[in-house]
This record gives sequence, C-alpha cells and structure tokens, in this order.
Amino acid sequence: MSSLNVFQDDAFSLTSLTAAIQNVPYKPARISAASLYEEQGIVGLDFYIEIADGVLELIPVSQRGAPAQPAGKGARIAKSFRVAHVKQNDALLADQIMGVRAFGSETEVETMARLVGQRLATMANNIRYTLESHRLLGLKGLLVDALGNQVDLYNEFDVEKKVVPFALNSADTKVRGKCLQVLEHIEDGLGGLSFTGVEVLCGKNFWADLIDHKAVADTYLNTQQAAELRGDGRNSFEFGGLNFERYRGTSAVKVEDDEAIAFPVGVQSMFLTRYAAADWIETVNTLGQPLYAKQWEMEAGRGINLEAQASPINLNTRPGAVIRLKRGAI
Repeated sequence: MSSLNVFQDDAFSLTSLTAAIQNVPYKPARISAASLYEEQGIVGLDFYIEIADGVLELIPVSQRGAPAQPAGKGARIAKSFRVAHVKQNDALLADQIMGVRAFGSETEVETMARLVGQRLATMANNIRYTLESHRLLGLKGLLVDALGNQVDLYNEFDVEKKVVPFALNSADTKVRGKCLQVLEHIEDGLGGLSFTGVEVLCGKNFWADLIDHKAVADTYLNTQQAAELRGDGRNSFEFGGLNFERYRGTSAVKVEDDEAIAFPVGVQSMFLTRYAAADWIETVNTLGQPLYAKQWEMEAGRGINLEAQASPINLNTRPGAVIRLKRGAI
C-alpha cells in the first residue's frame, strides 16, 4: 500500500462512495420492487404529521432544531416525529489490504475499490432489508420513529381500523362477498379518490386456505384461468376484484401467518418515503439521499473504517384505506 492513498484518491471520496453504494445491485423485496412508496429527499430531520378528514400529511421542518408551525385550518391534529436513522459499520484492516495487487501493478485503485465495494454491497442490502421492514409496517399503519419505536398512527390520530374476517375455515363462506366488503371499505377510506386496483399481501396460512377454498376453486373450474390454481401454488391470482399474492417474508419481516393486508394502488401520494441527509458535516443542509457511505482512517493508520447509513421515514397517508384481513372468523 506504499503508493496507494485512499484518503486522497477521489475514487474513495464521500461523493464517490455514496454514488457507489446507491448503484449496488440487489434483489429487492416485494414492496420495494413494486415502487409502491414515492421517494424524495428532504432537508432537516423533523416532521409534522397533520391529519385532516382522515388523511395524514407529511410536513417537513425547514431547519434542524427549529420545528415549523403547520398552517392548519379548522379542527386539525398535528404531531411531530423525527426520521429513523439506520447505519452499519465495517472495516478493512491493514493486514486485509496487504497483497491485493501484484508488485508494480497499476490497478491498485480498482482492486481496492472492489474490496470496498464488496463491503458496501453487504451493508447496502442490510439497510434495504431494514427499509422493506419499515415499509411493510407502514402498510399496517405503523410508523418507525427515531428511537426505533413503532408508532400506531390509527391510535395517534384516531383513525378507524377496518378488519374483514374471511372465515376461510368454513367451506360455506362466500369469499366473493368478503372481497366486496374489502372494496367497499377501501372506497370509504379513500373518499372520492379513484384507484386502479387492489393488492392483497397474504400470510402463509391465509394464502394456503385461500387457494384451496371451495368458493375460489369452483369459480375457476372449467375456465381458462383454472390452470392458475392447478399450477404453482405460489403464483398470484385475481378473485373478486382483488389481486391476491403470497408475501414471502422472513421470521423478522412478514405478514402475520393468519392475516392479509389489502391496499389500493394508483392513489397518488398515499405511500411516501422521505430521506433526510446523513449526520456528517459534509451533508448538513443538503437534500437527503437514499443511501450514504463514507470511509476514514483508523488510529495510527491500522486500516480503514467504513460506514453506510440512511435516514428514512415511511408513511401511509391514508391508513383508513388499508384493510386487514383475517383467516378465520372474529
């Protein structure tokens, strides 16, 4: 490393590393892949969430440490929240960096960049996995705050939570009628707004009972769509005006096994993601980016510290239009 100085080469600057981590290829989870949330960077860390006519509205504060007063009219409720902060650290020790190139090679920067890129890729995927979990919670009407707490927006703003018991344990259940109830609740939750469709993310037990339910199977019998139910049991399908699909989660990020979540699509500004800037001097008073990365030298030059971070807030502005489905009867 005698001729390689990663602290002066532009390839390892804050700007270059941040650009690199945002370009790391990854396999996104369902909600992120669907681009359901509208993303935008903001200046500052604090937000007011204001409610009017059952709609939550995100109002960014203009300056750090100086919350702005929302210009609400009439009987409105407003509360202040701070963006969540997610970060992860890693390091490259001098012993790990030794021997990354052959003597006399002129590709040391590229080789070093590849090592840094491997570490950034791992951290980027961990942060994006965390973001997926926050967005899934947002579908459920929860907001992850700066302390990592889950704030129930239904309770905070007295918004009614709608639940439809599908009673899939009974062969006599009229599943299509249950679907109609979901559509009607969504219409009520949206007021006069139109929507292009309804997606339903299902937990594994809800999904298994749904695809085997007599009412669903009989509807598809002797139709071209019958092959959908005879084929791969993981494939999504439409029934009763709803598009059902299995949400493939993990032990930490999932739709509850006996439940499903129904939500409208095609509604502008219903699901919002806002990013605040990193907590570094270089990024103060700048628009937030989805991901940041930075490196700095360890004490006595023993290696390189790496950090990746994001400061997102994910909000469902119309939680009353998201319907919770239960596998059994209430």
